[in-house]
Amino acid sequence: MIKRARDRVRPQDVGLPAGLQRRVEGLRREELAMLAGISVDYVVRLEQARAPQPSEQVLSALSRALRLEADERDLLFLLAGAEPPRPGLVDLHVRPSVLRLIDRFADQPVMVLSAKGDVLAWNAMSSALHCDWSAVPARRRNHPLLRFVPHPDDPPRTPLGGSPEDIHAAAVQTVASLRSAAGRYPDDPGVARLLEELTAGSAEFRELWDDGATGAWRTHTKTLLHPVVGSIVLDCDTLVVPDVDQTLHVYSATPGTPDAEKLALLRVVGTQELSSR
Repeated sequence: MIKRARDRVRPQDVGLPAGLQRRVEGLRREELAMLAGISVDYVVRLEQARAPQPSEQVLSALSRALRLEADERDLLFLLAGAEPPRPGLVDLHVRPSVLRLIDRFADQPVMVLSAKGDVLAWNAMSSALHCDWSAVPARRRNHPLLRFVPHPDDPPRTPLGGSPEDIHAAAVQTVASLRSAAGRYPDDPGVARLLEELTAGSAEFRELWDDGATGAWRTHTKTLLHPVVGSIVLDCDTLVVPDVDQTLHVYSATPGTPDAEKLALLRVVGTQELSSR
């Protein structure tokens, strides 16, 4: 099943550069392994039915990377001897229809976040703007975790700019959104693990968490200090997928402004840089 699904997914469908010298139209094993955060050898053993039973986290990551429909995801879980995700947990599966919607935003950076801030999907422009998401280990692809508990092995990310007040407001909103998610998913073990790691690793997070603010992501303006195009101010619109409690974050600039010109430059420079890696 994994081999068939891998063959039908194009690299550009998952925010990877297609490259000029490809012998296969679908994902390479190396690319699937990178997206799912597992080793290439493990992908080989999974396809050959020689691997030990994968964890729910690995199965969820494979489902997202392979763009499986919900029934296909459930079948993958069952074939692996695991129970499919049950109601009441944070949904980490991105529907192919949502992924197709991302594909329509070819000129704008877009990413999909789960209720607890996991970066579940992205397009090439998001990687060009923020960082190469495929180079971030799967378990680290979480917005609050990257924000409050950075790791030395994390790839370079575009830092947030603006005034100290703007940066503080963004941190407050990140914590408020996570607190709201924790209230909606009190029995989700992934939420519990994330809160434990954030609380242990960040005094700033502990202070903001103790303030007790709650709230969802809202449309706002961000200043990003990009290493190639410099400081760029973008509107970030948050589109809600209510039945799965996920959000699409779309970055754009007002036409005719210097920031729009920088975004246009990033479409060329940023994606070329990704393709050369």
